[in-house]
Amino acid sequence: KRELMEAVEWPMKYPELYEKLGHKMPRGILLHGPSGTGKTLMAKAVATQSEANFVSVRGPELLSKWVGESERGIREIFKRARQSAPCVIFFDEIDSIAPIRGAGGETVVTERVVSQLLTELDGMENMHGVVVLAATNRADMIDPALLRPGRFDKIIQIPLPDKESRKSILEINCKDIPTADPKSPDKIDYEKLAEMTDGLSGADVASIANTAVSLVVHEHLDSAPDAKEITEKASNAKVTMKHFEEAVKKVREQKDLKIGEVLTQSYYR
Repeated sequence: KRELMEAVEWPMKYPELYEKLGHKMPRGILLHGPSGTGKTLMAKAVATQSEANFVSVRGPELLSKWVGESERGIREIFKRARQSAPCVIFFDEIDSIAPIRGAGGETVVTERVVSQLLTELDGMENMHGVVVLAATNRADMIDPALLRPGRFDKIIQIPLPDKESRKSILEINCKDIPTADPKSPDKIDYEKLAEMTDGLSGADVASIANTAVSLVVHEHLDSAPDAKEITEKASNAKVTMKHFEEAVKKVREQKDLKIGEVLTQSYYR
């Protein structure tokens, strides 16, 4: 977070100081790390904090079957950013539009898109107040020509959240949930939950609160015969530590599913 603030927020907020010291803003910053660690969220947060305009681009939406359309899309994005500077351009899933050239899996379209990106980044000498942020969970697939100083100057790894971060995520997501009284035996122990969620991503931890609420909903629907009684009971419904512990188990089970395994299929379809 500090690296992002130093690279984007401070130069935009205090341009006189940076100009006096001769500091140059980085042209590009690449955020990489496991899926669900909050790369997109951090990019939006830093743009908000710096009070800059924010142009979000999902990588695959740029690709077009028409010759020249994909490159034109890149040019239009940078043109719009110049006109609305200070501006942060955010490329989500950049590995989809800037794969390694010559690796065999790319198409002519992606090769031209990479070339256009290189041209725009190299031509940013006079683009004061414009920063390119990109996010990916496959940094190894991005063309090496982009990953050098002068293009993507900073490469920041966004790791899985530590214990304190997981505790904060749980507390934020439980803010609007009717939890058990802090003095009761069923109170929510955030310290214990933070320990139980070790190894989970930020997205996994955030989903635990919603999973716990769904368990309470199931209990009420199973125990009440009609809608009126359900409404009456719902007014006193509380989410307890037991529900959260069960939710952690459910989220872990879902995460550990081997979805990527090759399934043996029948010869007959």
